[in-house]
Amino acid sequence: MKVLRACIALVLGSALVTGCSSADEPGADGANSTVRIAAASDLRFALEEITSITEQEHPEIDIAVTYGSSGQFVQQIQNGAPFDLYLSADRAYVDDLVDEGLVERADVFEYAVGRLVTWYPDGAPSTPDLDGLTDAKVRTVAIANPEHAPYGRAAIAALDSTDLLPTVEPKLVLGENVAQAAEFARTGNADAAIIALSLVLAEPVRDVGEWTEVPLDTFPRLVQAGAVLSGAQDPDAARIVGETITGDAGRDILAAYGFSFPDEP
Repeated sequence: MKVLRACIALVLGSALVTGCSSADEPGADGANSTVRIAAASDLRFALEEITSITEQEHPEIDIAVTYGSSGQFVQQIQNGAPFDLYLSADRAYVDDLVDEGLVERADVFEYAVGRLVTWYPDGAPSTPDLDGLTDAKVRTVAIANPEHAPYGRAAIAALDSTDLLPTVEPKLVLGENVAQAAEFARTGNADAAIIALSLVLAEPVRDVGEWTEVPLDTFPRLVQAGAVLSGAQDPDAARIVGETITGDAGRDILAAYGFSFPDEP
């Protein structure tokens, strides 16, 4: 199977800041600040657009984003990985870092609620939903690894609550994260996938196949949260990125990719 390595580095803005700046502002010493982000893979396309806003408004900040599994990022952060901002698909992982003293509670913010879909990239059964996964022609179903990926756990919960897990479980193919699960289905290495709505609304698969949203009452709410890490090189720069994500422009972009928000029912 093809392993999707969803890791991008965006260097946003190269112009030096001129004029006067206070000592506690990013780039106050004349050099750009780099914010290194560990981001859940469901954010890949939305975050690219959001960080472009930071490029326009804060050219003194460079951004490097690594996408992957929220649970694996926690392990890396616990082992000293040099990230400044962590964007998790599950608030519980952020709370774990607070409990371990790696994040201050004041630097935690909720930014979105994830939604789940069944996606059939080609030859969908008559009902392209969870029930369709039991169809005999659906031989393999890709999901994110539930051991460390929130969307994988949500997929298992949805199958279990609808009594479909015994039938579908033997068909499951596990990706390291939800973006890799989508790639398995897109490239023909799985017949269907249970993945993030944000990924089927993105350009690579927007017009491919059929999808149906998984009912919200079949899995625990996917409240997504971020945090500036206590070891951040430039906490103020990291907070600026977080404020862009939670600001009006960030919310508009997240909504366009199918995310809802913690302050909504």
